[in-house]
Amino acid sequence: MAVRVIVYEDWGWERLLPLVYTRASFQLLCGASDLVSRVKRLVDSRPSAHFGNGQTPQFDIWCRPGLAQVVARQTGFPANRPATGPALLLNGRGIWHSIPALDGREGSWVGTVGLQGRVACLFADDAIASRITSEALLDNNEVRTLFDGLPRRDVGRHVTLLDWPWQIVNANREQLVSDWTDDLAGIAGTVSEGSHLVNPGGIHVGWGAKIKPCAVVDAEDGPVWIGDNVTVLPHCYIHGPAFIGAGSLIQPGAVVQSGTTIGPRSKIGGEIEASIVQGFSNKQHDGFLGHSYLGSWVNIAADCINSDLKNTYGKVRVPINGRDVETGEMFVGMFVGDYSKAGINVSFPTGAVIGFCSSVFAPRSPKFVPSFTWIDGDSVQNFDEQRGLAIARKVMERRQCTMTTAEEQLFLAARDQAHSIEEHLAAAGA
Repeated sequence: MAVRVIVYEDWGWERLLPLVYTRASFQLLCGASDLVSRVKRLVDSRPSAHFGNGQTPQFDIWCRPGLAQVVARQTGFPANRPATGPALLLNGRGIWHSIPALDGREGSWVGTVGLQGRVACLFADDAIASRITSEALLDNNEVRTLFDGLPRRDVGRHVTLLDWPWQIVNANREQLVSDWTDDLAGIAGTVSEGSHLVNPGGIHVGWGAKIKPCAVVDAEDGPVWIGDNVTVLPHCYIHGPAFIGAGSLIQPGAVVQSGTTIGPRSKIGGEIEASIVQGFSNKQHDGFLGHSYLGSWVNIAADCINSDLKNTYGKVRVPINGRDVETGEMFVGMFVGDYSKAGINVSFPTGAVIGFCSSVFAPRSPKFVPSFTWIDGDSVQNFDEQRGLAIARKVMERRQCTMTTAEEQLFLAARDQAHSIEEHLAAAGA
């Protein structure tokens, strides 16, 4: 029987909020793709003998039940099918560099990372596979019970587990370099006379892309992807390693610094450094965004800036779900959930978190803005989810996208989910 490869969500998804209310943790971007697409490429690149039985493995995803329908449609992979027969389960919040080999005769074992033995993967034989479900892996206590007594293997050379949002941002530059292969270099789009490509052997310009005069694409320090149908307007500077997703627009005078990944159909202006934009988001005016992660359908208005370095040069704390977490990092920007917005001239403090479907119209944002919150000057109000949904539909329609019924349900469920998590932490005194 062929081994199945299953990329799964575990209990750690809550630490990646507010970025994963309506997407699985393995849909987050890092480098030139999302996490699950990288695993699929690795699986496809291995010979069938790598998986122990000489057969090409099936590929599935496991995620939170409420996400399954939407995530299956977005990724194209079957979601939450019961495990039957032997399976290699890979933690979806990992950057997988290679796939552990199987010998075809082994029993179940657990792959761990680091001194604390964090679970990164599981090879389940028939007996163990029949006891595991997608929901069980979301419960850390149940995972410990299921895996109790199984042999452990160190798989640290195969994967980097991501525990917090800033770790994704910090890994992005190295992953962009790792994702590049020399056969990607080439110009399929239009490069206007008067623009400059520095180190063309490290630059990919996709079909239908246009690089206008006086733009500079600099791959001397790392590769640059310009996706299909991207437009780079005059007087832009793009410094690799960097990735610009299909259909995006880089506004005149924009500076895209190294370590930046921009998802599809985004609009970027001003300066952006070492940051990730999930896609379908706007940060198209003057202002600075650094060491940050923006979700989808986010709008950052003119002259907004965020701090990614404290005046003391000290380590930054980030309020994940309202609870301060020590990052141990000097450079940390902000993390913004889907459908959130900032008005003109808003300043965001170092390590800020803006929740799902929130709006900030104040000279200085609080460090933590809960989901579905409307801040206008000194006024802080709850933002009605039905009103937020109506606005979200309009925003998507402007990009010729229609919100499905399943996506609407996820949007509305995010409010109760966010409040439940925040209330639980408050009650626990976290």
